[in-house]
Amino acid sequence: MADDTPTSSAPTDPSDDAGTPDVTPAEPPPPPSIPLDEPADGIPQVVETERGLTQAAAAIAAGEGPVAVDAERASGYRYGQRAYLVQVRREGSGTWLIDPIACPDLTPLNDAIGRAEWILHAATQDLACLAEVGLRPRQLFDTELGARLLGLPRVGLAAVVEHYLGLALAKEHSAVDWSTRPLPEPWLRYAALDVEVLTELRNLMGVDLARQDKSEWARQEFDALLSWEPTERVDPWRRTSGMNAIRSRRGIAVVRELWYARDDIAQDRDTSPGRILPDAALVSIAAEAPTSPSDLPSGHRAIARYGRQWVAAVKRANALDEADLPPRTIRSDGPPPARSWADKDPVAAARLAEARAELTTFAEQHEIPVENVCSPDPLRRVVWRPPATPDEVSFEDALLSHGVRPWQAEIVAPMLARAFVNHPDPT
Repeated sequence: MADDTPTSSAPTDPSDDAGTPDVTPAEPPPPPSIPLDEPADGIPQVVETERGLTQAAAAIAAGEGPVAVDAERASGYRYGQRAYLVQVRREGSGTWLIDPIACPDLTPLNDAIGRAEWILHAATQDLACLAEVGLRPRQLFDTELGARLLGLPRVGLAAVVEHYLGLALAKEHSAVDWSTRPLPEPWLRYAALDVEVLTELRNLMGVDLARQDKSEWARQEFDALLSWEPTERVDPWRRTSGMNAIRSRRGIAVVRELWYARDDIAQDRDTSPGRILPDAALVSIAAEAPTSPSDLPSGHRAIARYGRQWVAAVKRANALDEADLPPRTIRSDGPPPARSWADKDPVAAARLAEARAELTTFAEQHEIPVENVCSPDPLRRVVWRPPATPDEVSFEDALLSHGVRPWQAEIVAPMLARAFVNHPDPT
């Protein structure tokens, strides 16, 4: 047994310590993170020719192990979400920076990667723009999603790198205009560093996923990403900020026509719509309902510059028959908001509350965000419109039909079955 006798040789007076609570020494602060500010192999030259692409593909094909992949877009600067730089790194191949504007078909690189595992961070941000240039993974590991499954408090790349490797990854160039040519050297350094340690990160996360018995969860989540596609928004113009100030259906039609006019201008100029005209100015025009350019509100130079387009949009909206005006809101095919369930169906509300509580307890015990165990939408849908036989098998099938992964359905279905037993239909 360890000896707890004080080692100090100084005399002590028991009365000195009377009533003094024990004080636990504060834990020393963690050591400062080491800056990751220079790629191990230096900053690569950007591949801008078909010959360079062939060399890059050959190098990647000759490497071994998984391939770290990233893409940089010009969100907020250009129209759409196309890739303006692609980064790949593989053991034995080094890091390659490729300009997909100069080399718009990266199929040779895709063929070189073959069935090797991709490593990406926040894959859904990049998969669509990578597919546009011919890059499609056959298996992948998403370090952001892995971090969520592992319950890390912060899941951004810099935070995850710091957590696992004790390295500080600068992110000051994440929101720059990557359509700029030539790309400044500091930006290229940043881009190369984004894939520098992804393989090491993936390996350490893989160990933790296995240790927490979450490897199968991760496998199913990563496999689902292989068929992921961005969802087309219904009536994207309804997301116009400040549109709630417009009350009439006619006014809503004006906002819609203005939104599409701005989108056409932005697409023609290859510029982010928000850089053509902010939402607030769009709503301001709708509120004024001008009939000529002289009636347009002031305050933004694009209002005057594209005055004819704005007035034409307003006239199109005003020319619509009453029956063709858009509704104020879109009718949802889902259940009503959960906050109204207590009035509409108290039994369903009690079932949902119990399932949510058990789900939250499970998530806390397994240190995983509750939404990664089951998204709120399929849970509400299945509780509001349950299967004819409310047992585990039927609930599992119902959850799967709403896109819930098998591992999630296996966990949640018993919770739902218990909630329905505890809150039966009124007789």
